[in-house]
Amino acid sequence: MKPKMLAFLHACLLFAPLLVSAQPGPHYTVIDLGTLGGTYSVANGISNSGWVSGISALPGDTAIHAIAWRSGVMTDLGTLGGPDSNNAFLPNDWGVVTGDAETSTLDPLGQDFCGFGTHLVCLPFVWWHGVMVPLPTLGGTSGFAAQANNGGELAGAAYNTTLDPTCIPPEVQRVESVIWEDGRIRQLPNYPGDTVGAAHAINDEGQITGWSGNCAFTLFHALLWDHGRAIYLGSLGGAMNTQGLAINNQGRVVGFGDLAGDTTFHAFLWERGVMADLGTLLGDVASAADGINSKGQIVGGSFDASGNTRGTIWQNGVIIDLNTLTAPNSPIVLFGDGINDAGQIAAEIYLPDTGQVHAGLLIPRGRGDIDSVASTSAGEVNRAPSIVMPEIARQWMQRRVPYGRFNAGPHRPR
Repeated sequence: MKPKMLAFLHACLLFAPLLVSAQPGPHYTVIDLGTLGGTYSVANGISNSGWVSGISALPGDTAIHAIAWRSGVMTDLGTLGGPDSNNAFLPNDWGVVTGDAETSTLDPLGQDFCGFGTHLVCLPFVWWHGVMVPLPTLGGTSGFAAQANNGGELAGAAYNTTLDPTCIPPEVQRVESVIWEDGRIRQLPNYPGDTVGAAHAINDEGQITGWSGNCAFTLFHALLWDHGRAIYLGSLGGAMNTQGLAINNQGRVVGFGDLAGDTTFHAFLWERGVMADLGTLLGDVASAADGINSKGQIVGGSFDASGNTRGTIWQNGVIIDLNTLTAPNSPIVLFGDGINDAGQIAAEIYLPDTGQVHAGLLIPRGRGDIDSVASTSAGEVNRAPSIVMPEIARQWMQRRVPYGRFNAGPHRPR
């Protein structure tokens, strides 16, 4: 055998263990955060300090409460006197959690803002250090607080006193985008011609994203509010439903928007005046982005034609199924709801052994930076099969954000 060939084979044998160990392995460890005793919970976001917020069913699934989770402990945030409370977006680094909670008072107009079917007055709240405090509305009965930044500003939506016959249902109060500062509420402007709106997220620079539209909740314009000025983010070609869901401290906005024809929707990234279509996993028809960190990592989900979803992360313009980045026996990641700067992901996970959907936390195995995901091979991107979601998971997905064709009934203002 030629000397050069012998040398080559020797080198192959010498470095074989290194080549084997360099093969892609699981990037994330999946942690089940549990529930408050019911069969269902959701993690809606995670702060840079490790606070996770979300919702959980109580024993017997008789009620839903907002929750906070940190260092292995889940805390029931309670309500404002009624049976239910809700959280839909991430906490801040101080552990401030926001949401909406039912009171014990029936809404005089029969409105059901919280959406639990009780028709109780539902107030926006801020929770910190074990105390839930209601926030003022614009004179109407109800509202919700979406997110607090680290400077103490809160974004959300609240009813005013205007009864609108164009609403669904008719003759209910209009909901408007708002910001709370030092306990005082201020309405944000709408896109020209729009009558209602909702703010979903706020960054530490005071920039806010959300939407404005009509009171029938059939038209949504994605907006960025910068120093009180409403900036239209554009669309992906559709005319009906585009919403901003999250914003990082660099002013990048993610969300979802209808494509031309308004029969489906895709996740988008908006930055410097340009909205980019983030696409879907292979074979899917829709997607939505629900979180972005300061490194530009984006999480959300990709939907098949039946509305089943797989959790996704977008990395340098490439969409990756999160289930290809976890161990084969891990719970199935249905949706990525938020990502912090350490790369930790708040998620909805499916437990095949019990058939339940729980709040989950994905912990990076290693540095947790962009490179840890960017090394994933192209062949792994779409490896995991589509999953048939339990009906309760599908229902709660529809409640949280009006995802176009997969939302049953009238759109809710969030």
